[in-house]
Amino acid sequence: MRVADVAIDAPVPITAERPLRVALFTGNYNYLREGANQALNRLVAHLGRRGHQVRVYSPVTDTPAFEPEGTLVPVPSITLPVRTEFQLAVGIPKSIQREIERFAPDVVHVATPDILGTRAQTLAKRLGVPIVASLHTRFEAYLEHYGLAWLRPVADAHLRRFYRRADCVLAPTSAIVEEMKQLRGNDHAFLWSRGVDRQLFNPSRRDSEWRRAQGWSDDDAVALFFGRLVVEKGTRLFAEVVAELQQSDKRVRALVVGAGPAEQQMRSIARATFTGHLEGAELARAVASANLMISPSTTETFGNVLLEGMASGLPVITADAPNTRSLFDDGRTGILCRGKDDYIRAARRLLESPEERQRIGEAARQASEAYSWDSASQAAEEAYLFTLACRN
Repeated sequence: MRVADVAIDAPVPITAERPLRVALFTGNYNYLREGANQALNRLVAHLGRRGHQVRVYSPVTDTPAFEPEGTLVPVPSITLPVRTEFQLAVGIPKSIQREIERFAPDVVHVATPDILGTRAQTLAKRLGVPIVASLHTRFEAYLEHYGLAWLRPVADAHLRRFYRRADCVLAPTSAIVEEMKQLRGNDHAFLWSRGVDRQLFNPSRRDSEWRRAQGWSDDDAVALFFGRLVVEKGTRLFAEVVAELQQSDKRVRALVVGAGPAEQQMRSIARATFTGHLEGAELARAVASANLMISPSTTETFGNVLLEGMASGLPVITADAPNTRSLFDDGRTGILCRGKDDYIRAARRLLESPEERQRIGEAARQASEAYSWDSASQAAEEAYLFTLACRN
């Protein structure tokens, strides 16, 4: 829904019976599909079912990736010059500020540490509204992938200030929760995990006929890359690992599920199948039809695709990072790696042992049962209520 479609009721005092009013600010709510906005849309849908009112302030485009949950209020934005798939909000116009004041939010939730997020924090402080910040991406880790590592101290200083200005922080793993507590100097950081549809992402979706239609034999070993095709997701490392594996094992094939500006770089991979962006049953079938998943990204705070691979019964080989240490029991439900040689050794071991692939895949599937979208969204709702209680 757009802003003009919904009238704003006059505010009433907060009571136990009165639903919350939440103003959510994010750099990308639905114009481009990402793991972060998947979590945000799930949260807004949950809050709506609970009777709360949510207005989402975000850049928009003429070609949204999906229908948004809740009431979406477009904010002015410009297209980024290098990453043209992204929009950057340039601030909060006076007209939208007045609309926010009429809405009278109980909580301001900022999901992106950009211009929009920092301006929303400033507005919330002026209005005396508590701020909840959620952490979705390691933006500071992006810099080295774009030749901007020299900006890291500036980025780190901005992020410290951004998360300290909030009344509480939501983080997707326990390790990052502890990191935020140390950064803030208090305990106002809480776990907002993620969920997975285990009926959709399921080993039963494996399809031998679909595999053969891609030109693979039953004996071929298919390594999956799953996610947006951008350099910060480790596309170059995936290509290098697969090339090394193919030199010693002609059965190795690559399956690349996703789309993005790094696709041309990945086209160098021999014997690779590119599906582009998939959704629903088609996506679940492709994921489950691989033999193993290689995910070299070190910029994730959680990694929804990792959880979807686990639920699909795949053994996942991934970067040794704070998010993956929370998700995986190394060697039992997945394999954590610190460099290219680690990835190659782990993949070769799994390629040579179907029994180990099955053992890790089954353990990963079982471990994914702990992740529910309902329980994750409820935890975020409880953090809102905690933040309000601390102010009252």
